[in-house]
Amino acid sequence: MTASDGLQFDRLDLGQGDFSLTADFTMSPGGLVALIGPSGAGKSTLLSAIAGFLEPRRGLIRWHGQDITRLAPAQRPVSILFQDNNLFPHLPVWKNLGLALDPRLKLSEADRSRIDEILDRLGLAGMGDRQPGALSGGQASRAALGRVLLADRPLVLLDEPFSALGPGLRQDMLHLAARMMEEAGRTAILVTHDPDDARLVAQRTMLVMDGIVHPPIGTDALFADPPDGLRQYLGHSGDMSRR
Repeated sequence: MTASDGLQFDRLDLGQGDFSLTADFTMSPGGLVALIGPSGAGKSTLLSAIAGFLEPRRGLIRWHGQDITRLAPAQRPVSILFQDNNLFPHLPVWKNLGLALDPRLKLSEADRSRIDEILDRLGLAGMGDRQPGALSGGQASRAALGRVLLADRPLVLLDEPFSALGPGLRQDMLHLAARMMEEAGRTAILVTHDPDDARLVAQRTMLVMDGIVHPPIGTDALFADPPDGLRQYLGHSGDMSRR
């Protein structure tokens, strides 16, 4: 691994109105990295810039040394899973997943086999012909995760995709997402407000606070000795590593 491997923020400055967010570090590739901070701190802003939906005021974003700052979203090595899953209600599940392979849905038999395989791995075997509205919340989340995996982009952004699920099901989905990202060799960034989510699946965590994205550090280490701002945000005192 070289110094240019991974996701690099080179003196990045993001701004909207009076809001400003800066980042200047390299995140080494591999695994699932949590991104935590108060509401309005800039977590989704950072994801929007990485995905290509927000142009920086200054600075560069690189992936494995390649400058992606000015690339269109479709040209970036990035896929994103939003809070609402973004499934098209008028398309059956298999076509929703097929959009990751061909936006025109000109799919081969091999493509259909890949879709069926991912549905089976996600516990959705036999549900490909259902409309999204006929799925439970957990099933819809699994289908959306399947589309991200089929997109075959090395960097995956997870913008609180399971926040609408109950605690038990959310934890199940986080475990499933982390396992499948690892199996596929992806690097994932998970936005969360909940330190328990970070501790559950992320070996590293990035803190966003006071207009700065801080480099990732070990999740256990961060919550064992949190900086004052994070301690106040979480509303706890003392060692939070086992909370």
